Amino acid sequence: MSEMNRKFCQCCGMPLGDTDELYGTNADGGKNDEYCWYCFQNGEFTFKGTMEEMIELCVPNMAGANPNMTEEQARNAMREWFPTLKRWR
Repeated sequence: MSEMNRKFCQCCGMPLGDTDELYGTNADGGKNDEYCWYCFQNGEFTFKGTMEEMIELCVPNMAGANPNMTEEQARNAMREWFPTLKRWR
């Protein structure tokens, strides 16, 4: 899948990959292709906090996955990007 067509969780921004393995689930048990299973299970968000709290939760993961990125750079990038995600619009 090209970078342009890559799917990301519309809550935490995690890449969802090329399969539905990481997709969350709807209330009927079907896969939800907008949210990952960390954020969305059985038709409900698992995380009940604010966007800023989600960013702080994700900072270590993003910085850890990008060796040349500091936590502050990750935080700043997410503060720009998260408001464009469906969950936080």
